[in-house]
Amino acid sequence: MKKNASDKAPSGDFIVDIGRLFIGKPYRDGMLENPGREKLTISLLAFDCMTFVENVLALSRCAVSGRFSSGVFKKYLQSIRYRGGKISGYSSRLHYFTDWMRDNVEKKLLIDLSGHLQATPHRKKIDFMSTHPELYPALKNKAQLAKMINIEKTLSRKAFPAVDKENLGTGIKKIQSGDVIALVSNQQGLDVGHVGFALRQGKSLRLLHASRREGKVVISKKTLPAYLRSNKTFTGIIVTRPVIRIDCQ
Repeated sequence: MKKNASDKAPSGDFIVDIGRLFIGKPYRDGMLENPGREKLTISLLAFDCMTFVENVLALSRCAVSGRFSSGVFKKYLQSIRYRGGKISGYSSRLHYFTDWMRDNVEKKLLIDLSGHLQATPHRKKIDFMSTHPELYPALKNKAQLAKMINIEKTLSRKAFPAVDKENLGTGIKKIQSGDVIALVSNQQGLDVGHVGFALRQGKSLRLLHASRREGKVVISKKTLPAYLRSNKTFTGIIVTRPVIRIDCQ
């Protein structure tokens, strides 16, 4: 069946409406960092910032397709969370945001908006996981650690597009509700320190996210520019737009 523009979700408001259902749900660090064999971990009762985004996107795909079975949800969540949509050990999970972004753009689940926002290429050494293996139980395994080091070396060689927070300018008007907003980190070894959804409220742009500081899923009290200015660890943003289509059988 030929796809057309009507196959897309009506708007990003559709995504944030689903995200709003989880406002008040608790924040929990390291939702996916469990010992043992890598498997698809699911929780709709608590979130870290990344699992909140992934679960809302998977649920949005279920809603648009009109299929809400657990099997369909798991299929969508796995396709978003893992490289190529396939689980093949710990390193197949897309741990770093820029890796997650590139893979989901390649899978046509996201659109990179960097060109529309006049983003500039940034490059830094990515090695937070391998230099902090005590935070990741799976990295006690030397083979898994070696695989992560290789992935980090590959990521370190690639530039990623970001808009510096001092240069948001008029480009911020092009950001729509439902866009995925990643906050670039100045922390050594990390590309991105936080992620959530853009939310338009009148003329202001806010963040719908699982907040560690507030301990739950919230809408930011501050506008996105003010939120960035208030946190010295965030240097800019990466913006991508989800593409949610009805599956054609």
